[in-house]
Amino acid sequence: MAVPPEPRPAGARQVRRLALYGSDGAVRRCRDFTRGALADWEWLPAHDEDRRAAAEDVLLMVSELVTNACLHVAGGPRELRLCWDGVVLRAEVVDPSPVAPLLRHPADPGRPGGYGLRVVNRLARAWGSLPEGEGKTVWLEVLAPPAPREGR
Repeated sequence: MAVPPEPRPAGARQVRRLALYGSDGAVRRCRDFTRGALADWEWLPAHDEDRRAAAEDVLLMVSELVTNACLHVAGGPRELRLCWDGVVLRAEVVDPSPVAPLLRHPADPGRPGGYGLRVVNRLARAWGSLPEGEGKTVWLEVLAPPAPREGR
C-alpha cells in the first residue's frame, strides 16, 4: 500500500514509500509508483530528450533493483523508498536478506542474467547496500535531469 507523501515546503526532502508483499507484480507496481512520483516531482512529462532519458533511466534502474530482490531473495522485496531533495533522487529497495548484492561479470555474454546491477552501475551516480534490521537496503542515486533549455 502506498503511503501518501508528507506535505513539505518547496526544496525540502520528500520521501515516498511503497510497502511490498511478495514478488508477484512487484516490478510493475514499483515502476508505476516511481512513474507517479516522477510526475509529481516534474521529471515527467519530459519536455526534451535529456529529461525523457533521465526519467526512463530511473524507471529501468528501479525495475532492476526490484527484479534482483524478486529473483534472489526469499519472500522478495519488502519496501521501495524514493527520496527527492530537488537535486538528488535516491531509490531504495529493502529486502529481508543480509547478503549484499554483487556486481557479476558474466563469463558467457550469451548466458541470461547478471546484467541488472551492471546497468545500475553504469547509469547511477552511486549505488550500494546497507544493513537494515535483519536484511538490507540496496540503494542508488541519480542527479536531477537537466533543466529544459530555453527556446525548445
